[in-house]
Amino acid sequence: MRKLAVSFMVFCSFALVFSSNAWSWGRKTTIKIGINAPLTGDIPKVGEGTKFAALMWLEDIEKAGGLEVNGKKYPVELVIEDNESKAESAVKANTKMITQDDVLIIIGPQSSKQAVPAGDVANNYKTPMISPWSTNPATTMDRPYVFRACFLDPFQGPVIANFVTNEFHYDKAAVLYDVASDYPKGLAEVFKQAWEKLHGPGSVVAFESFTTKDTDFSSQLTKIVKSGAQVLFTPQYYNEVPLIVHQAKDLGWKGPIVGSDSWGSAETIKLCGKECYGDFFSTHYAAAGAKGATKAFIDRYTKTYGYTPDDVAALTWDAMRLAQTAIQSAGKITGNIKKDRKAVRDALASIKDFKGITGNMTFTEQGDPKKCAVIVKINDKGEYTFFKSICPK
Repeated sequence: MRKLAVSFMVFCSFALVFSSNAWSWGRKTTIKIGINAPLTGDIPKVGEGTKFAALMWLEDIEKAGGLEVNGKKYPVELVIEDNESKAESAVKANTKMITQDDVLIIIGPQSSKQAVPAGDVANNYKTPMISPWSTNPATTMDRPYVFRACFLDPFQGPVIANFVTNEFHYDKAAVLYDVASDYPKGLAEVFKQAWEKLHGPGSVVAFESFTTKDTDFSSQLTKIVKSGAQVLFTPQYYNEVPLIVHQAKDLGWKGPIVGSDSWGSAETIKLCGKECYGDFFSTHYAAAGAKGATKAFIDRYTKTYGYTPDDVAALTWDAMRLAQTAIQSAGKITGNIKKDRKAVRDALASIKDFKGITGNMTFTEQGDPKKCAVIVKINDKGEYTFFKSICPK
């Protein structure tokens, strides 16, 4: 009986060792990439575009037999988590993927409201993260493990202010924004500063706010219509822009309504219709008239999923390829997740002149790419057409 017990203990010991080695071996040979996206909640189309672009990238990797690093090909697994368009859910998703799933790198979240707190988690756990779409400076600020694939609000705000000034020769502006959301709040403030720098204090004649999930903007818009403003700037998402535009015009607004990169979803024009024709917004790329690799991505995405990819999908594609470049440049996969994450982070920071479909990128020390903005005009067919490109000085 004693011999049997000893034999059983020896067997268990071997089993544990084998299991541990198998787990370690699995981690060495499977590269896990986390996707933190709003698949549900207020902006599910943003999550959909994120997921679809990531799956397209994975399809290419699988066709190639895996992701090649230092002469060896590794299978790749996407760990996709729904952040529900909530900050707390984005934090939980990052924590789970880092501590339980052993992801090597995280793509997302997209919106600044989720990316800012989720970025704190990634940085604290020393896990590289790339937000494709978050333009708020706080996402990457003093966070060496956090990067982005888009320009920043301190660049975008002046781009819009200068464009409106030069294109329309206006000197009085109004702003309507969500005060409870990091992205629109930050961009509204940056735009106001840029506009008043051009036209003097008080030239933003109405600076009106609302709170997330509000649907009646009549009080704010009435003030804006009566303010004498010549242009209305609203940096809101596709679920809010149509409501704002329709209500503004019902209340007698006659001037142009200008937006930001949050307008880029195909849902914006689908929900807004002809009321948005002729309006402008700043963004990361224009689908109509695209060429080269950008057109190839658009054609493939459209054929696969049945609609034109928005800027979120395009930026996610660039973020996936940035992650791929960093992983392949890191040297090798050691199986030590902390060591591998550090190597990928260092490789990301050293990327220069990366040729993305949304523009070329070289990262600053802060993890932000130097890249141009695109001004898009919504034409009379509802297409997002290239109007002009504005680059950093």
